[in-house]
Amino acid sequence: MAENAARYVDVILPLDTPPLTFLLPDVWVGQVEIGSRVLVPLGKSKFYTGIVLRVHNRKPEVKRLREVSEVTDSVPVVTSEQLQLWLWMADYYLCSPGLVMRAALPAALKPDGFSRDEALQGDYRALRIPYVKLHARIVTEADLEAALDSLGRARARLRAVMEYLEAARPAGMAEDAPGAFDPAGLKAVPRRRISASGPVLKALIEREILDLFWKEPPREEMASSLAVLPQLSAAQTQALEELRVGLVEKPVALLQGVTGSGKTEIYIHLIAEALKKGGNVLYLLPEIALTTQLIERMQAYFGSAVVVYHSRLSDRRRAEVYRRLLDAPGGQLVMGVRSSVLLPVSALSLVVIDEEHENSFKQSDNAPRYHARDTAIVLASLYGAKTILGSATPSLESYLNACSGKYVRVTLTERYSGVSLPKVLVSDTLRAARRGEKRSHFNTLLLERIGEALDAGKQVMLFQNRRGFSPYVECGSCGWTAGCPQCNVTLTYHKAEGLLRCHYCGYQMAVPELCPSCSAADLQPKGFGTEKIEEALQEIFPEAVVDRLDADTARTARGYARIIAAFEQGRTDILVGTQMITKGFDFGRVSLVGILNADNLLNYPDFRAGERAFQLMMQVGGRAGRRQEQGTVVIQTSQSSHPVIEQVRRGDYEAMAASQLAERRAFLYPPYCRLIALTLRHRDKALLWRAAALFGTECRTVFGARLLGPEAPPVDRVRGQFLVRFLLKIEKQRSVVRAKTLLRQQIERLHARPEFRYIDVIPDVDPQ
Repeated sequence: MAENAARYVDVILPLDTPPLTFLLPDVWVGQVEIGSRVLVPLGKSKFYTGIVLRVHNRKPEVKRLREVSEVTDSVPVVTSEQLQLWLWMADYYLCSPGLVMRAALPAALKPDGFSRDEALQGDYRALRIPYVKLHARIVTEADLEAALDSLGRARARLRAVMEYLEAARPAGMAEDAPGAFDPAGLKAVPRRRISASGPVLKALIEREILDLFWKEPPREEMASSLAVLPQLSAAQTQALEELRVGLVEKPVALLQGVTGSGKTEIYIHLIAEALKKGGNVLYLLPEIALTTQLIERMQAYFGSAVVVYHSRLSDRRRAEVYRRLLDAPGGQLVMGVRSSVLLPVSALSLVVIDEEHENSFKQSDNAPRYHARDTAIVLASLYGAKTILGSATPSLESYLNACSGKYVRVTLTERYSGVSLPKVLVSDTLRAARRGEKRSHFNTLLLERIGEALDAGKQVMLFQNRRGFSPYVECGSCGWTAGCPQCNVTLTYHKAEGLLRCHYCGYQMAVPELCPSCSAADLQPKGFGTEKIEEALQEIFPEAVVDRLDADTARTARGYARIIAAFEQGRTDILVGTQMITKGFDFGRVSLVGILNADNLLNYPDFRAGERAFQLMMQVGGRAGRRQEQGTVVIQTSQSSHPVIEQVRRGDYEAMAASQLAERRAFLYPPYCRLIALTLRHRDKALLWRAAALFGTECRTVFGARLLGPEAPPVDRVRGQFLVRFLLKIEKQRSVVRAKTLLRQQIERLHARPEFRYIDVIPDVDPQ
């Protein structure tokens, strides 16, 4: 071993810690590569799998340095570009590289345990299946005949050998063809192809006639030629050419096309070009739900080149996909949701982000709280790849970047089918109530249109952005409402299950027969959700088949697929749903879309409420009339004169963007500044607010009026912990890096005080 050989490794562990340094035992010196996995001890008896970030010779100044216990891989499992992305994410989103690693690697690739053996046993091992082949001693046809003769009257053994020979003979070769039983031309076949029992096969192995071995099943290869690509309209062809030209000069393009304009067909052409050149493509979608229809369509064009990745895959399957991509040189189309941006997609040449405005691209529950759209743009830059952002209603951040010339902007203003955009009708709920033109939760206008659509053999989609039967139950005598014991929210009533459920922590309870406060038998559901809408429609239109698509009915992929298939095949007349029905679907028979309570969208306490309301209503409205006939959208609202409602009625994205951007500029909100939201969390409310007061006072000495808060959020207790929030605004001309450094220092100062050591401080950069 050379004297100057690197003896130390900095290791990223899947914990909220910075990289830690470990000593390499002599046996591993010179054998470890950056990006490979190592097993290291931590604490008294716990072993973790980590990723090598650096290999060096700088001895850390610590009394006792732990040694690497095992080098798990001979080759890296994380690419250099991935490591660069991890470090960027950790720095930008104010978290440790370990938390990025925890999100990036499938569970099967980062096992841990209370012993070395336990951790190693939990490690991913590629699926291996048994294969049967002719024994190595049989090299000529004469050897084979002698082996068969030696079996005598052992019919079961003879039959097993003949089964193998039949399965192993090259395809297309007749049994009596010259050389049909040439041992050199026989291949190994899966054990399952041989019907012989275990003892029979064992006897043949002992006689050295057959041999058994294990190997990974072969991967399907991509078809040698792609299917005929979809034919483009004149408008699509022009948009495609504009994208090609624009992406030569700029790395990012915004494709803004009205719903049904055929953005997907343009993506397909660009993907085909990238795959043909041997590059890999990353296609991000905002919802798992959207992948089913689109994946089938992409597989029709690109066959087994399509790789699917999302959270509903098993741990083993996610690890298999990760390993496949790690070994794949090119020609892969990776389709998935937010977490797919963390996969090892080497040789990346194109990134497509569909529905780029969707806030589900933002990870908000756990660190790293990253935005997949922004992270994907950074990832593409590491490879020199091009990025396409697609949307009918782009985020104002992307829109402003396109208008300022930072991105290429390409627009599609007409539908692919040539059918006009749906006609939008606004129905005033207050006026309908005064005139007696209301039944259940429907204005007469909407009910009439539903009836006309059903009579014409068409389908209807109704959007209500609240699941369950009703948002809460209330006692008619004393006003008591059922609340969650762990969260400061009311419990949602789910009638089909007879349960009250918290949509924050999952707590549930049976509906009490009597009011717990006054013992009156007068508990009444208030408000309405998708379940109540479904029930009301079945009463009003008893001949119609009504179904519901929300988080309760589509808990599994099978349940979701069943609902969609029934609607797509015309077996369902009316589909009621939450945001799950608003985007990505292409149902040819839908002529009417109803938005039942637009007020919930408009009145949400957030500076993005107007933008989000417009986007959501335009997206759900775009499901109507996508083929031969113009569709209709009916919006029920008590604010019929609201500017956003008028903008939706006209389909005027430019007007919405102009008005919203003017407000954002006046009050200094994105895209004219950067935001960092800070949430302080603890079970002791009094202690939490003392910490918040001190934190706010000290931060203002640094940030001044840029820091807003502290304030209690609308839901100020979740899972038993109280919450306090701050909002930090950073002007565009200011250094975000400097602001984050100062913020880290303030958080460290707070935690340096013993009484506030266990106050959680959760930063959220670019909150949505």
